[in-house]
Amino acid sequence: MGTMNNSKQHAALLCSPGMGHLIPILELAKQLVAHQNFTVTIFVVSSQTSHAESQLLNSTPTNPQLWYVVQLPPPDISGLVDPDDAVVTILAMMMREVRHAFRSALLGMEVCPTMLIVDLFGTESLPIAEELGISKFVYVPSNAWFLSLMVYCPVLDVELKGDFVQQKDPIQIPGCRSILPHLDLDDTLSVRHKEYLDFVEIVSSGVSKGDAILVNIWEDLEPKTLAALRDEKLLGRYTKVPVYPIGPLIRPTESSGSRGKVFDWLDKQPNESVIYLSLGSGGTLSYEQMTEMAWGLELSKQRFVWVIRKPTQAADGAFFTGGNGNGGDEDSPSKYLPKGFLDRTKDVGFVIPLWAPQVDILAHPSVGGFLSHCGWNSTLESISNGVPVIAWPLYAEQRMNSTLLTEEFGVAVRSKIPPWKKVVEREEIEEMVRKIMEEKEGFAMRDRVRKLKTRGAKALEKGGSSYNALSQFAKHGELRCMKFANGGK
Repeated sequence: MGTMNNSKQHAALLCSPGMGHLIPILELAKQLVAHQNFTVTIFVVSSQTSHAESQLLNSTPTNPQLWYVVQLPPPDISGLVDPDDAVVTILAMMMREVRHAFRSALLGMEVCPTMLIVDLFGTESLPIAEELGISKFVYVPSNAWFLSLMVYCPVLDVELKGDFVQQKDPIQIPGCRSILPHLDLDDTLSVRHKEYLDFVEIVSSGVSKGDAILVNIWEDLEPKTLAALRDEKLLGRYTKVPVYPIGPLIRPTESSGSRGKVFDWLDKQPNESVIYLSLGSGGTLSYEQMTEMAWGLELSKQRFVWVIRKPTQAADGAFFTGGNGNGGDEDSPSKYLPKGFLDRTKDVGFVIPLWAPQVDILAHPSVGGFLSHCGWNSTLESISNGVPVIAWPLYAEQRMNSTLLTEEFGVAVRSKIPPWKKVVEREEIEEMVRKIMEEKEGFAMRDRVRKLKTRGAKALEKGGSSYNALSQFAKHGELRCMKFANGGK
């Protein structure tokens, strides 16, 4: 890469709270340092309550020449939000209130960065880049279909009368798969209340305010949707800026020796015989659903690894506390699993409280299925390891992801009635587990997901579409710097 005036590009990345936001930002930063000769400073608005989050931050490479992590103190938003406000509202408020501290931190840097990259919740900080005269980008660590909804949402907001959920017909997005409100949309978007307004005002209207958009997929995963986002006659006039697909960026596997008991257990199991169940760093089940899940697993007679959290009523009950637990009695799975379950399944199942090294588990040859909440990080981790999915979406854009996996990519099954509408019963869970682990339909999905795995890996190789997109993006930032260096706008 040629660099301007022999000086490297220096990207400042602003990351909102939550593992789902932190992982893709860290992985993007690693790509920039490794392949594009960048220096990076990552500003993290940490939730300071999540063990998994602080563990991840402490394990990132600290090479003081190339890589800095700055933790911004979480702003006090107690007067601005109610205790029962939605995660979206809390995140939006935190990122709005942190702007002053972030601006001071940026202005206080010894060397001014050459570009600013923000995630979906940080778009209100983009004007700081304008003030500094540097290029600015929005990173959407999700798929192109979700991005198309973001871009088109302000239009729908004006055109559709009443709540999205009341629409009789599918919601049409020019050139893209249409949206079934009752199936694909999270509560945030289905009804026009405070969260919806925050979402449209901050997230949706901010997505096209950078110089370009980065998205965590690769070119041939969603070619039709990407084409629509770039076509002036379809969504291009709302996107307004280039879209660079730079994925699949996922956490690497750890090759460390002390890998824990679960790997000793997995080593003893036959190839592709184990289903892995985990609902992400923020996801939780109700007590009743957990009971049905346990019975469904037991009845399926399949081997399993289950990452389990204390049941709660809210689906995103652990968003700000992911990976936490005091190890006390109340965290012990035997307290809330059906009586005798652990004993009866001890030869076929492995239960892990709270948190597990997910990428390493999915990469293990014994794992052949994944019951997942379909967060985009987990979705890419599953695809990149060639593992088919039982889609169990809970919140955020997980419902859209689940539709993509089942309907568009054909690599997942899901329950007839979505899990957020009613408890999915043990018989149906048993049926889905068997389908994916031992039936013809499951084997066909496994073939399809393996093809996606190969194509995703190819996109990241030198000369692949994502590798090239990242280089184009880097050049895009560089040209802007040169313009400013020469005094032009």
